[in-house]
Amino acid sequence: MKHKLVCVRRLPPNVAARVRSEFDAVLDDARDPTLPEALALMAEHKADALLFSSGFRLTAETIAALPPSVKVAATASVGFDHVDLAAARARGLVVTNTPEVLTGCTADMAFTLLLAAARRLGENERLMRNDAWVPRGMGDGLGVRVWGKTLGIVGMGRIGRAMARRARGFDMNVIYTDLTRIAGEEALFVPTLAEMLPLCDFLTLHVPLTPQTTNMIDAAALALLPPRAVVVNASRGGVVDEAALMAALASGKVFAAGLDVFATEPRFDARWIDVPNAILTPHTASGTIETRDAMGFRALDNIAAVLAGQPAIDPLWS
Repeated sequence: MKHKLVCVRRLPPNVAARVRSEFDAVLDDARDPTLPEALALMAEHKADALLFSSGFRLTAETIAALPPSVKVAATASVGFDHVDLAAARARGLVVTNTPEVLTGCTADMAFTLLLAAARRLGENERLMRNDAWVPRGMGDGLGVRVWGKTLGIVGMGRIGRAMARRARGFDMNVIYTDLTRIAGEEALFVPTLAEMLPLCDFLTLHVPLTPQTTNMIDAAALALLPPRAVVVNASRGGVVDEAALMAALASGKVFAAGLDVFATEPRFDARWIDVPNAILTPHTASGTIETRDAMGFRALDNIAAVLAGQPAIDPLWS
């Protein structure tokens, strides 16, 4: 007998093939079910497990509405701010995530945003597509140099450390702030964000969204940055006060920004569309074939382990 699984997110072909091979699965390749539809599917199918991602919020109310047959819920993401862990623990629902497998591609994307923002790639690409390339003076349309500059990293976890390695390859000076010093890290530790910000030509954010990190990059923080600083966020949109960042970009206090995440995604603040010195991408840092397959497979490995009576590989509570 195959275990019963409901997937509430469309999956890459390789992951979907494994789901259908190993599970008695409910999976729609055309559309994601709504929350009421997902709950109805789990009840009707008497599901043992749920596979979801950050687009599906596992709130206390949703957890309470899950059929009792559901033993494990696996999110195909490293972040888990969309999960009410206290409610999951109270119900005895095992919840897992997918750390490690998306580290490299997320760091690649963050560094891509850094380079694109520094060299004004968005503005220059639009200039070409609009057939608006005309002779320019030597002082027109200039970006800022990357090599030799100082990169400040907020959050020196797996992705922060991967970002530091990429920055060193570009001959950048790397500094970071975190709750504690990271043993063996070849970067300068700065105890507080306020102390680090004035040193940052580039600032990149790699922290989860918590009450402590919400809007941590606000107007006061941005004011501490040196002239022509570049801000990159590929973590969670709520870490940045978006109105304050827009104002800093408009005034020239911040030279440019590269953003892959937004506070109200996917319906992001439409004012961003008219900010020329912001590079915008739709939360796609993990968006490679290899990484999305790895995320899906890791989620399935967690589900299979729990349903086989073994400990979860990546439990979010224990």
